[in-house]
Amino acid sequence: MPINITMPALSPTMEEGNLAKWLVKEGDTVKSGDVIAEIETDKATMEVEAVDEGTIAKIVVPAGTEGVKVNALIAVLAGEGEDVAAAASGAGSAAASSFEAKAQSASATRDEAGKGTAPAAALLAANANVSPHPEVPLQAAPKGEGVTRTFSSPLARRLAKEAGIDLSTIAGSGPRGRVVKSDVETAVAGGGAKAAPAAAAAQQAAAAPAPAPAAAKGAPEEAVLKLFEPGSYELVPHDGMRKTIARRLVESKQTIPHFYVTVDCGLDALLALRSQLNDSAPRKDGAPAYKLSVNDMVIKALALALRDVPDANVSWTENNMVKHKHADVGVAVSIPGGLITPIVRKAEEKTLSAISNEMRDLGKRAKDRKLKPEEYQGGTTSVSNMGMMGVKDFAAVVNPPHATILAVGAGEQRVIVKKGEMAIATVMSITLSTDHRCVDGALGAELLQAFKGYIENPMSMLV
Repeated sequence: MPINITMPALSPTMEEGNLAKWLVKEGDTVKSGDVIAEIETDKATMEVEAVDEGTIAKIVVPAGTEGVKVNALIAVLAGEGEDVAAAASGAGSAAASSFEAKAQSASATRDEAGKGTAPAAALLAANANVSPHPEVPLQAAPKGEGVTRTFSSPLARRLAKEAGIDLSTIAGSGPRGRVVKSDVETAVAGGGAKAAPAAAAAQQAAAAPAPAPAAAKGAPEEAVLKLFEPGSYELVPHDGMRKTIARRLVESKQTIPHFYVTVDCGLDALLALRSQLNDSAPRKDGAPAYKLSVNDMVIKALALALRDVPDANVSWTENNMVKHKHADVGVAVSIPGGLITPIVRKAEEKTLSAISNEMRDLGKRAKDRKLKPEEYQGGTTSVSNMGMMGVKDFAAVVNPPHATILAVGAGEQRVIVKKGEMAIATVMSITLSTDHRCVDGALGAELLQAFKGYIENPMSMLV
């Protein structure tokens, strides 16, 4: 009996992923433990291992497919001694047909949503489904008696509408006969068939309701694109990471009442201690065993401040306040296409050197998209440091379920008043963003004062 290989759930919250690459092909023999594919989640690329032994009879979902649902069939394995061709033509072909049917159904739903006839929830649900050709999603004409289905790209449909060309009269040159931009341009240049006679068009316009405002017509993207000259831009599809960032930021700003508190911290003592600790670092294989950064010390200071002010180390739920026993500090790391927040667990218990080496490893694997889900999901707070980019100060967006995030600006020399006299000191501006439902202004100020104390008296982080 054929063995179904399904889309694995690589984390407890994963609902779908992108099938980035197949490392086997049809006809290959695999055994348990062999790596057969690479799956992209919203923030990482994970390897998928075979569980059973056998021969790859059919690859159902092609490499590069986006939005594959967890537990969806992606390949069929013929067991030992089983006829490969029979396995491929049986379960494999049926699954492929089902897969393509779902993709076409999703495209039709997207079209209906673009006409304003489907609710926004239906549009979001359709976008979550898979497409066998993710680079140019399938588009379907409305179903109806005597109406044939014409597949086309969004750009081709828009150009055809502007030129008054009936898409059904154009022979598509794209995948599966899809009408693409060049097909429409060729039809326009050759005087392609118009959608309807002028009299019929006038009659239809008279019967149609008054036009809606531009912002309410079709999908939001279509309304935006109408503002630009055709050919003056290109469309770059959102990847999984960018979609997740957008979704979570909207969730954060729509559900979390943000409150901001800013303080200035003197850095001279911290910079001196950092230099002393780095100079005294033991050497291993000719290289220092650690190299502390200001960010490493910020992570430690925030973790200790949360330990000292436990009422701020919380998460909000509708029924309870979640009080955390440890400070698990997420650190924003910029990577191509977005950012990710690997987490230093129990940071209040770790030495500065341990935090430094752990962050170096997490940061490298984050940029390679090799983090495991448990290394970037969860946490109790976050640090976003843009000081190395020359940013003086900024306000970060709280990353739920966290209640706080610390925005770190650049350390710069400023003129200050000390004991009634002007002096020059290295100062860093820090802004704490809080979820005001559980960390109000006074509590946020208390947390920042504790943090400032560790930054300006850094020796206290060593005891």
